[in-house]
Parts: sequence; structure tokens; C-alpha cells
Amino acid sequence: MALIVFPAIDLKAGQVVRLAEGDMDRATVYGDDPAAQAMLFADSGAAHVHVVDLDGAFAGQSVNGDAVRAIVERFPGHVQLGGGIRTRDSVERWFDLGVARVVIGTAALDDPDFVRAAARDFPGGIVVAVDARDGMVATKGWADVSTTTTVDLARRFEDAGVAALLFTDVGRDGLLKGCNVEATVDLARAVDIPVIASGGVKGLADIHVLALHAKDGIEGVITGRALYDGRLDLAAALSVARAV
Repeated sequence: MALIVFPAIDLKAGQVVRLAEGDMDRATVYGDDPAAQAMLFADSGAAHVHVVDLDGAFAGQSVNGDAVRAIVERFPGHVQLGGGIRTRDSVERWFDLGVARVVIGTAALDDPDFVRAAARDFPGGIVVAVDARDGMVATKGWADVSTTTTVDLARRFEDAGVAALLFTDVGRDGLLKGCNVEATVDLARAVDIPVIASGGVKGLADIHVLALHAKDGIEGVITGRALYDGRLDLAAALSVARAV
């Protein structure tokens, strides 16, 4: 199965932005029409898009809901959504609106029973975010760092039926340093859950290397700043992901 390339749309105050290392004060604005951006990705061949409500991640509830709804209504493929999804009602609401998958991060650490119940009731729809600073899980918009390792958190959900783990090396996110392939593959090999790579993708080489590790459990890769800065061509990335 080909590596899935998820172009990212991060939302802050209704705008398309990218952060550096998850810092809301280090945001670069790339547009004010998120749905139009999603359609540009679709025109390049994307069948998936990864959307993050950054304000929601800090607030603990949806803040950019109108922008998300506009993306879901227009994008012809699968929308994966994260950011502030911490209650059963919010999970149900997004599925009812047409989101394909929801990403749960903070609640995965604070309330694992909630995640297990959601994974049971929405098969194939729940992704657990495993965000790491120096190997430890970061939560609440990456503002807090726990004493739990990424592997320990991942293993808590090994029998829960979650669709995938979304692994982000926070120290590389938005910095174009290259994806932390070693840590991502190590996590994929440590659990029997598919892993999506995120953080630091800077070019086609990252896509190619991750695609080579699909057999190790790497399901996909999220890329944002490299696309917006023109360092990575989405159509080319999709082609490389399919070629391996």
C-alpha cells in the first residue's frame, strides 16, 4: 500500500498558517481561505488533507469550526482533523459533518478510556497523536511536556482499535530540518498500529525514505511548510510515495 501524503492546513484565527516548533507566537500566514487551499491540494492530486485547529488545541474545544466545515464541504477526499477534540460530543459532531478521521492528543494521555470508547464506536476513525519533545509526550498544544514516553503512550492503545498513531517530533515541526525518520520507524516497530510521520519534512528525500519504511508500519506523512514555501511539489511527492 502506497504511503499516504497528507498536505497540512493549520488554522489560526481563520487563516492558514504554519508554526515553528508549535509556538503560536511564531506563526507564518499563508492564506485567508482554507477551503480554497484544500482545493489547490486536491487539484495536485491529494486524496487526503490534514487539518489542525491550532486555537482549538489551546482552548480545548473547536475555535475554527467554520473554516473546518468549509474545507469538509469542498474537499473531495478524506479530511483528517485534530485540535481540541477532547469530548464524545465533539467526536460525534465532526463525524456527523463528514470528517473522515479525528485526531486525539491531550485526551489520549489524560483520559485513555474516552479514546478507547471512541475507537470502539467509530471503527477506523480515531487517530492518537503522539507528540514528542525529546522522547516525552507533549500535550495541550505542545505547551506541556509529560513524564510519559511516546512508546509507553502508544502501547496503551495497542488493543484499542485506533486507526493510526500520528507521531510528531515537535522540535522539528515547521523548521524544515528533515523528518525524524529514525524515531518514527522505531515507534512503528514497537507497536502494531500504523504510524503517520510528521514534523520537519523538507523535500522529496523525506517522502522517499518514509515510503521505503511502509513495510515497517509507516502509513503516511504530513507535510506543510515545505509545500507552502515551494520546497516540495505535492504532485511530485504523491508520485514518489506511490513509486516505492
